[in-house]
Amino acid sequence: MAAAQGRLSDGTGGMDDPKEKDGERERDAMEAAPLPFRAAVDALRAARLRPQVEIEPTKAPRRLAPFAYALEAAVVDGDEDLADGRLILLHDPAGHDAWQGSFRLVTLVRAELEPEMAADPLLPDVCWSWLTGALQSRGLTYGEPSGTVTRASSHYFGGLSERSPASQIEIRASWTPREGLGGVPDTAAHLASWCDLLAQLAGLPPAAPGDASIVTLPQRRGPQTR
Repeated sequence: MAAAQGRLSDGTGGMDDPKEKDGERERDAMEAAPLPFRAAVDALRAARLRPQVEIEPTKAPRRLAPFAYALEAAVVDGDEDLADGRLILLHDPAGHDAWQGSFRLVTLVRAELEPEMAADPLLPDVCWSWLTGALQSRGLTYGEPSGTVTRASSHYFGGLSERSPASQIEIRASWTPREGLGGVPDTAAHLASWCDLLAQLAGLPPAAPGDASIVTLPQRRGPQTR
């Protein structure tokens, strides 16, 4: 199992400093952050994930909220990436009218598709239901969900004509996690649900024995090589 790692931002611009200063900047930013945000980030960092999901640190955005923490992940099979994505935790202690809360989770996930799968007119609705279903399957309560599901196809010509056509599915979404004791959402469970979504997009079998009814995308030919 891999423990989640990540990077945060307090809007000061510290993430633009050289790499060797990142650790010190992040510690200072965390110490200055409100307790609910610190607790939410600690839960993300302590989360244990299925072994096929690799978590890497990534720069957190500085303009979306006063405090932010970011993770990126890839579903890996050997040396191949089957799906990848980014999850960002935003926090505004004053609350946000559009969020209807003080926390917001924002994500981008994507995976390669077989051309025949990309042509399925029901695919966008199915993929969106995977996101909401992943949250509901872990008993999570959330509000104000919004997002898009995009299919893209690439055809190659001229000097690239030897390449086979490629198709990709991309989900961009955000939702407001329910805040629990002390105003802290269960971010570890939301991260686990997000990893469930990544695994579905990658075509992996369900992690839990009771989830055999979940339909996943079939594994694609020629996934991205790391």
